[in-house]
Amino acid sequence: MNFRDSYNCILISDFNIDNMAGYLRNSSGEPAINVFVAPYGQVIQFLSGDAPEYLQNKYDLAIVWTQPHKVIAHFNDMINFKAVSVDDVLGEVDDFALFLLGMRDKVKYVFIASWVLPAYNRGFGMLDMKFGIGTSNTLMRMNVRLSENICEAANIYLLDAWRWAGIAGKNMFNPRSWYMGKIPFANEVFKEAAVDISSFLGVLSGSTKKIIILDLDDTLWGGKVGDVGWKNICLGGHNHIGEAYVDFQSALKSLSNRGVLLAVVSKNEESVALEAMESHPEMVLRPEDLAGWKINWKDKAQNIVDLLAGLNLGIESAVFIDDSPFERGRVRDALHEVFTPEWPEDKRLYTQTLLSLRCFDTPSISVEDTERSKMYVSERKRKGVRKKIGSQEEWLISCDIKVTVDELDGSNNKRVVQLINKTNQMNLTTRRMSEGELTEWLKGDNGRKMWTFRVSDRFGDSGLCGIVSIESDGREGRISDFVLSCRVLGRKIEETMLHTVINYAHSIGLKEVYAKYISTPRNKPCLEFWEKSGFTFNEKDNIFIWNIGKKFVPPDFITIETI
Repeated sequence: MNFRDSYNCILISDFNIDNMAGYLRNSSGEPAINVFVAPYGQVIQFLSGDAPEYLQNKYDLAIVWTQPHKVIAHFNDMINFKAVSVDDVLGEVDDFALFLLGMRDKVKYVFIASWVLPAYNRGFGMLDMKFGIGTSNTLMRMNVRLSENICEAANIYLLDAWRWAGIAGKNMFNPRSWYMGKIPFANEVFKEAAVDISSFLGVLSGSTKKIIILDLDDTLWGGKVGDVGWKNICLGGHNHIGEAYVDFQSALKSLSNRGVLLAVVSKNEESVALEAMESHPEMVLRPEDLAGWKINWKDKAQNIVDLLAGLNLGIESAVFIDDSPFERGRVRDALHEVFTPEWPEDKRLYTQTLLSLRCFDTPSISVEDTERSKMYVSERKRKGVRKKIGSQEEWLISCDIKVTVDELDGSNNKRVVQLINKTNQMNLTTRRMSEGELTEWLKGDNGRKMWTFRVSDRFGDSGLCGIVSIESDGREGRISDFVLSCRVLGRKIEETMLHTVINYAHSIGLKEVYAKYISTPRNKPCLEFWEKSGFTFNEKDNIFIWNIGKKFVPPDFITIETI
């Protein structure tokens, strides 16, 4: 597996949370979750590390779920209509946040459920959203204040418990189960929370989907464009179905704004389909919004494979959306790793179904994420030039590639962690790290260094897309991480990265540098590169070795700038 097999999780709560533990243990998602439930009512003891059970165990994840009136005394006074200052309430929130922040160095991740109140508690009624008076207004401020307090802790996440409660509707709180077993929430709330948390752990392990591959006819618009012509497809206008298609395209474009790539695989005449996307006045998605397309009459499963190969993306990175049950079935049977969700027949439900998918969650958002679609459009332009130029090297020379090398200093930690955790193909070891673990690794030994690589050319800026790290003992160095985003594979950036680390090893007097490749189902491209890298392969120890007596010459058509 490229993700962790299991997570050890501790549930810390001021109510009976055993039902939630059951849902987590029986989750069908990956990774598996091993659950320990902290003794009832010992929230502060566990957060402060005073509980003996906590000191004896090592947990990957702590889930903290409390009731606001149980942990914030002034808020309890407020819901009992006593005169309370909002500042006093928020001051207690600050104190509680300090306990939560103390957890960030004790576990890999901390998930905190936001505070909610029963829907039947109307508080001050029509005044309940009034500042300084209403309990609902104050509770909103408490959650915002808590979020502000923990925002700098990269491994602590505040989760939206209001969404979980909303799924259960008016029955989200269950007074009967509270009085009988100190269980405040309906099982539907715990079930939704468990599904979310299981999904989030998958995201933290690198399973986020990167690209949506879309059908066209009756998926992005109504009707067969080849039959009716682009002027007569159902899209927008004074038509409720046409309006639903426009909203669906808008939702797709919003996902592309946060880094999800869009592509098309459709059985159509390419010229006719592209004319529709370029010419229809109500079209939201245009060809320039797409990372690529395969529009022809071939098998869609094969087209998906070819499309992803051309984009240097793995099969597991894709989501396929098609209105046809036949095409969905074909792709599910042929390409198990492509996520092909069931799709509603009712076009008015398309947007709702899309936005309810969990597979696009990400633990952080970088500049590279928001610019990703533009980067892939630039890549299409590169390929257009490449078709006109004969050899691979002539094409690369024409690109005017520039690589900026910078030693990691903390400013790019979030992007580096994202790259480490999400990159599978060009990844030497596929080790995964949180931001805190990266910081600890770098300061744990003076012989550890990590560099980042930004790539740009005359077509555009690809952003920070590579990292390499080394550990040394004064005589030999081990390359710990060698990671490069798939979108820049094949441009000789890999050789530039090796030049950087070998040059450093020479400067500090090392005798040799080696790299140990750890095989996974997805990183074979990395092995293929190392086999051609010029490093000597030691089959006995399964390592690649470079004698520092030899220089590693970088590609002469790449401009290297060191910061």
